[in-house]
Amino acid sequence: MARRRKRKSQYGLKSPRRGFRWWWPLGGFSGLIVVILIVLAGGYIWARGSLPELNGEMQLTGLAGPVEVVRDGHAIPHIYAESTNDAVFAMGFVHAQDRLWQMEFQRRVGAGRLSELFGEDTLKIDRFLRTLGVYRSAEHNFANLEPDARAVYEAYAAGVNAFLTTRDGPLPPEFLLLSHEPEPWRPADSIVWLKMMAWDLGGNALDEALRARMAQNLSAEQINQLWPGYPEDGPPVLRSNAAPDLPWAALAAILPPRPPEGLGSNNWVLAGEHTASGNALLANDPHLGLQIPSLWYLAHLSAPGLEVAGATLPGVPMPVLGRTPNFAWGFTNTNPDVQDLFIERLHPDDADRYLVPGGSAAFETRQETIRVKDGSDEELTVRETRHGPVVSDIISGSGEFLHAGHVIAFAWTALRDDDLSAQAAVRIGLAEDWDSFIAILRDFHAPQQNIVFADIHGNIGYFAPGRVPIRRSGNGWMPSIGWTGEHDWVGFIPPAALPRLFNPRSGRIVTANNKVVGPNYPYFITRDWTAPHRALQIGALLDTEAQHTVESFAAIQADITSRAAQTLLPRLLELTPSGSETAHEALNRLAAWDHVMAADRVEPLIYVAWLRELMRALFADELKGAFNDYWSIREGAILEALKPGSAWCDDTATATSEDCAVTASKALERALQYLAERYGSNVDGWSWGEAHYAYSEHEVLGRVPGLGPLFEIRLANGGAGNTVNAASFTVRDEKIPFAQNHGPAYRAIYDLDPLGQSLFIHNTGQSGNPLSSHYRDFAEMWRDGEYVPLLMNRAQIESASIGTLRLSP
Repeated sequence: MARRRKRKSQYGLKSPRRGFRWWWPLGGFSGLIVVILIVLAGGYIWARGSLPELNGEMQLTGLAGPVEVVRDGHAIPHIYAESTNDAVFAMGFVHAQDRLWQMEFQRRVGAGRLSELFGEDTLKIDRFLRTLGVYRSAEHNFANLEPDARAVYEAYAAGVNAFLTTRDGPLPPEFLLLSHEPEPWRPADSIVWLKMMAWDLGGNALDEALRARMAQNLSAEQINQLWPGYPEDGPPVLRSNAAPDLPWAALAAILPPRPPEGLGSNNWVLAGEHTASGNALLANDPHLGLQIPSLWYLAHLSAPGLEVAGATLPGVPMPVLGRTPNFAWGFTNTNPDVQDLFIERLHPDDADRYLVPGGSAAFETRQETIRVKDGSDEELTVRETRHGPVVSDIISGSGEFLHAGHVIAFAWTALRDDDLSAQAAVRIGLAEDWDSFIAILRDFHAPQQNIVFADIHGNIGYFAPGRVPIRRSGNGWMPSIGWTGEHDWVGFIPPAALPRLFNPRSGRIVTANNKVVGPNYPYFITRDWTAPHRALQIGALLDTEAQHTVESFAAIQADITSRAAQTLLPRLLELTPSGSETAHEALNRLAAWDHVMAADRVEPLIYVAWLRELMRALFADELKGAFNDYWSIREGAILEALKPGSAWCDDTATATSEDCAVTASKALERALQYLAERYGSNVDGWSWGEAHYAYSEHEVLGRVPGLGPLFEIRLANGGAGNTVNAASFTVRDEKIPFAQNHGPAYRAIYDLDPLGQSLFIHNTGQSGNPLSSHYRDFAEMWRDGEYVPLLMNRAQIESASIGTLRLSP
């Protein structure tokens, strides 16, 4: 690809990175500290050559017509092209300018190719994802797309590759540290990241494996109490006598760790009769892991038949959340049960076959080669069953399952060759109205989402597209017997029967991962609906205003009142004796507390630390080795366990029955001692924000000893996982149990007046390059509930532009 610069270019922005926490090895960068010091001390000016060009003219092979990329004052690109394919070509080019390392890391995660860069530390991750065959599935999905959708992915890949072949400066710092040169981008590299997003939003197989481990020590009734709300008429714990005796702990060792607590999102929409402007208003804030750079990248694309702005995923051609001149949309997760673990029985006389209804079948096999940096290649034989790939084979030796005569297969809707989610992802911004919007979303197969809609004509709507399996029996609560066929998937919920709502009489729609169907809905979606604390609070706050505005929506998104604390704390205060003087003071503080999880208050810290210790006191002895995977702040389970006569308050170490009041009191004392050791003996000096800081970590540079803090973000923050402004943490992390690692990394409010004030923000900055002034410039705005305007008017955009880059064929 030839490039000609027609006038002097100006530098000033961007680069890359990314990855969810379980995909990262521990350590491995200590030896690079000297290299980093050299780069910082002597190579700063040279390294700034990795920042993108914002002004100038470039000729790029692959374009059909001219394109202009105008960066507004927040470094958000506004792409003006003469065709959709040229617009997404430029999107690929710009993503590569700003987030190349993030894109590289993401595609290697999905492809199971991290060990080529990081050696043996990432072999566990690569083995698992190669066994699932996620990248193979992405390749098959691309081949099955309709020609226009394939063309979009091909144009985007061409844009990424145009950047790779025409850059004349150094690569971003991560590439330099790893001595790595990126390969050309392929369309499947984009699609595989959509699948990994589907993993994060539909990973209920982890709970299946966890409950199977618990079944070895607990009764079905006890397990049900650990997940309150389980339906009374649900299937019992495994009927098979063989299944509970399988080595479920060994299986847990090869499954990825549990994601951060509080996975979820909010969206809501009001019709014009409830707004001050008379136009529909829509709000959305998806909750995912915090990282730097953000998972999200803001962009605006404009071409004949295309006018869309919002949140893109670096590596994916089009905004997946946003608005057009005619409508806006937002996503939350339904927590669908779209994964099952199937227990397959081996043929007693032939280990290469497994039992199926009416006989046996041979395993299908494929070979995977995992290249390992500074090590030997690893050859992996993957066996496939009629339910999916065999994941138990990658347990070290796999002898425990094989000795028991079984293997475990993994079924997941996103692994189907005919998954067309990638097609819906690039067409959603091309819809013209509700009907075409719904038609496009019929291809959105994985994961199922709650999608709200509003248009400039005053219409509001809701649709939950996605493939949710219909099982012959059972509901995926536990691993299923595979050889009888009684738990097989026999289809998916028909598209016409998926939950849908259009212009309800109430003039409002609210979703916050709460249950979205009533008791008479004929199909099973999930039993893992999130407790309705956020949904109830959003509804209550909507009730406080007769006419809402963008500003009132912003205030709702920033709300940090804990309805879970309102429910649980009175029971704890009623139950718990005063104990020590410090405990007495703590109880008095909590009794006067307004349940607001404010960063500058001590009560939220005492409350959460108490619940952390109470979870351990109630459940650790019974759950044994499975406790750590279960350990999170589960208010519903605590309420269930504190009921009169509860067996969970029994101390098995002394074999005496303890009163729950004693258990709660001891947990409070331990919590207060823990806090004193960490934050000093002066309770007035404690604050929630000191312990609960929003933590966005750089997955490579952040792990360099001594220098990591230079590349991360730590901001004292309020909220909790169950507040509208969700701010989740991982209490099982002994080092930083309260640090926020999850939350609304993207927030948006859409005013459906064509010229209305729409707003958006994400949690870091547009650039992934630490040398850029836009690496973290959104962070404090995001923490403080502030926004930047979602501009689609060119005059407004150019009035604050920091550069215009002109691309031509």
